[in-house]
Amino acid sequence: MAHSIELLFDDDTDAALRQVWTALTAAGVPSQVRVQSATNRPHVTVAVAARIDAAVDDELTALAASLPLVCTLGAPLVFGRPPELGATARRGHFTLAHLVVPSPELLELHTRVHRICVPHMPSGPLRHSTPGHWTPHATLGRRISAEQLGLAFASVPEVTTELHGSFTALRRWDGDDHVEHLLIS
Repeated sequence: MAHSIELLFDDDTDAALRQVWTALTAAGVPSQVRVQSATNRPHVTVAVAARIDAAVDDELTALAASLPLVCTLGAPLVFGRPPELGATARRGHFTLAHLVVPSPELLELHTRVHRICVPHMPSGPLRHSTPGHWTPHATLGRRISAEQLGLAFASVPEVTTELHGSFTALRRWDGDDHVEHLLIS
């Protein structure tokens, strides 16, 4: 499983994103509500690798002065690709998210996290999380079909509503043990 470093939102932004999850589910669209884990919460992944050694924790706590960091969750974002033509699979191929507007401060924090983490990633970072390749976002739902995407946009106005909040915490997620380590709160 992957390991990651994640930014967590202030309570109001967390609650607003959870409301979007609930609205999607009520509309029949798969959302992050389906993830049944005490550690499931809205977040933005800033670094990811096959493994991130716990020794990184002390170094990352030096970033505490960077938080809270104001953020804007803007336009909806869709990752994925449609199924092959003629495919009969009904499985969803898309992930729906809110884009987090990449402010200069957020990009600087991301670069700092990356520099700190790389020596603690034995097999290196996953490319999509590196500076210049990273798309900051908060996931709303995964495994969504094209039809369900249309339903989300048509019936859940919160999907396209801009949110203003802040990042107030940083955690390291250990995907092997399914444990979160709160580094800055």
